[in-house]
Amino acid sequence: MISQRALNRATLARQLLLRRHAMNPMEVIEHLVGLQAQAPVPPYFGLWSRMASFQPQELSELLVSRQVVRITLMRGTVHLVSARDCLAIRPLIQPMLTRALAARRVDGVDRDAVVAAGRALLTERPLSVKAMTPLLAERFPDAAPGDLPVILRSLLPMVQVPPRGVWGRAGDAVLTPVEAWLGRDLDPAPALDQLLRRYLAAFGPATVADMQAWSGLAGLRAAAARLDLVDLGGGVLDLPDAPRPEEDTPAPVRLVAPFDNLVLGHADRTRVISDEHRKRVITINGQVHGTVLVDGYVHGIWKRDKAAVTVSPFGPLTAAQREEIEAEAVALLAFAEPGKPPAVSFD
Repeated sequence: MISQRALNRATLARQLLLRRHAMNPMEVIEHLVGLQAQAPVPPYFGLWSRMASFQPQELSELLVSRQVVRITLMRGTVHLVSARDCLAIRPLIQPMLTRALAARRVDGVDRDAVVAAGRALLTERPLSVKAMTPLLAERFPDAAPGDLPVILRSLLPMVQVPPRGVWGRAGDAVLTPVEAWLGRDLDPAPALDQLLRRYLAAFGPATVADMQAWSGLAGLRAAAARLDLVDLGGGVLDLPDAPRPEEDTPAPVRLVAPFDNLVLGHADRTRVISDEHRKRVITINGQVHGTVLVDGYVHGIWKRDKAAVTVSPFGPLTAAQREEIEAEAVALLAFAEPGKPPAVSFD
């Protein structure tokens, strides 16, 4: 059976965190099957932590040119994905979103009619939830106004359009249908088996429970059984030729982005973070702090305020570890706030 430490090193290798890679942003985004993007800025740090060379405008240009999009996908959360993955993955995720809506007891309204009206309205011009709600309420006066955007978020595939997500720009989440933004239809025959293979390539080795926790989908055991996988013991599955480094492979210090799927993409997250420390990273209101990896495991959190980073370790650090964390924080600030004197503190 694969050891916990070997599982850690394999996961870091798949997550591109054992070294920085000479890949372009699109290659990284597609390899990772997207970056969780509940907030606009974290994906930039997610790419910075994995790439040998990355500048914020590279991702901004991909957003503005509609090559990548921000859309609700896995687990019902906002992800930054390529346009190609958006069209292929959203149909696979839709059953989960439909079930989640049914559990919310949104009653007394024709949902299909709301979707049709919302599609027409948002194709004409993108709108925020605040702006669309009164317009929809006029058409459905018997519905609770707050239910109408909930229906659309669940049943109508919509992207958040720029400037939302563009580096250095502020903007509300303004929405429009995927087809209107990309000029293409959703994939009519998406491949679930291929999605699970890609999950293993980016997050494996993993169990079926891990696949379900990452995607939000249920009943994946039969799909996993169709794949040509190796069993590493205890239900841990993997692609036959995927990299599995030795457990003593060095793992450098990394400042991992807030909301990063490294700490969200498995049912059992102890491969990178202890259950005790997970409670300090993921808050009760759903925020996910940036994390500090030391020897491959989460050993603290970090926060940025303009040209300052504060590191909060979860335990003692050696002088060498502290020095490596400080160097990584200085590099992060040089990326985020070029030309400004960096300030790094520990609390």
